[in-house]
Amino acid sequence: MARILAYTSPGRSHLFPLTPILDELHRRGHQIVLRTLASQVALMQARGFDAAPISAPIEAIEHDDWRARNPLQSVRQNAAVFCARAEHDAPDLNQAIADTNPDALLVDINSWGALSAAEAWGGPWAVFCPYPLALRSDDAPPFGPGFAPARGPLGRVRDRLVRSLVLGGVERQVRPALNGIREQMGLEPVATVEEWFNDAPLLLYMTAEPFEYPRRDWPENVVMVGPCAWDPPSDPPQWLGQITQPIVLVNTSTEFQNDGRLVQVALQALAQEPVTVVATLPAGDPASLQIPANAHVERFIPHTPVLEHAACAVTHGGMGSTQKALAHGVPVCAVPFGRDQLEVARRVEVAQAGTRLPAKRLRADRLRVKVREAMTCTEGARRIAAAFAATGGPRTAADAFQTRLLRQAATTSGG
Repeated sequence: MARILAYTSPGRSHLFPLTPILDELHRRGHQIVLRTLASQVALMQARGFDAAPISAPIEAIEHDDWRARNPLQSVRQNAAVFCARAEHDAPDLNQAIADTNPDALLVDINSWGALSAAEAWGGPWAVFCPYPLALRSDDAPPFGPGFAPARGPLGRVRDRLVRSLVLGGVERQVRPALNGIREQMGLEPVATVEEWFNDAPLLLYMTAEPFEYPRRDWPENVVMVGPCAWDPPSDPPQWLGQITQPIVLVNTSTEFQNDGRLVQVALQALAQEPVTVVATLPAGDPASLQIPANAHVERFIPHTPVLEHAACAVTHGGMGSTQKALAHGVPVCAVPFGRDQLEVARRVEVAQAGTRLPAKRLRADRLRVKVREAMTCTEGARRIAAAFAATGGPRTAADAFQTRLLRQAATTSGG
């Protein structure tokens, strides 16, 4: 059996969907070595992994994209954070490789320096991606602004112009830093995002069509494995079992992005509706909110037992929370604030699995209408749930890792 070194960026929204894949590989007899954010090390050690924290300077570089004035600026600020972290996560992964002598690597797509270190290492490696891939396609709109798929010649012209503006501008911004790290690793420079992503022998993409826009030009290294949703072990609160009305789950980002007002507006919007609101505010302070009689607000509770009885989920448009709701057949009202959330929210709308309300238009009366509309989209949400289940999830991911990496590496080496 193999020793697999997994490496994540400092985000629970990336570690948690990776966890069931690591569980499955561990169940099959592989030894799991993990480098992840310090606050989650003990939790991962309890699962039987040899876990340790990533370098502290990586976690010290925090996202500030919530200050951005527009989606393009947000994308550029995120790219700057990944470039800054790359200076630390490249040597950090190299040190982890030296310390643990792995047989294969599984690296977070947001750990840009670690990706280059993995490629330079020379052994079998894969990348995992828990949010929409920023890949050019003739069948999908350009990543970033959250456009609907193009229709007709004018739509295709729009896509070409925006793709050049958004991805072209970001590539010009990050290419010097990225290629500087690649040069230090003895790697050839890259000219495009596609070239960089395609360097990975395997890319585990944590979604599935038709939630992701169907495409005819997926790279051969991409394997869609569904959301791989996971909650940390936790007992649900006693009051959850006493709720008799339909539940609306409201949640915000696990990383601060100034989206706490979504919870307050949702409480106001739904205070007189025949529902019970269950809201989580992991990066905020529930004590600062005015909570109506039909609501419960916690910093954290596991979403799975809530979703088993929910009629709708109001999310910030994060890929993890949105896909977790859809995987339970629960329609979503997505209120995107930035990052990949504009893309996720649009996919919800296009898939007819819920509704979309941009954060700049967030108001109690508008949100109330969008939630009511989303609650009529159960059929679309169940269609997406069936598609997610059909991917095979962690089992498919583990199969791909074993057959495309471990067995091929053994064959190449003559083992």
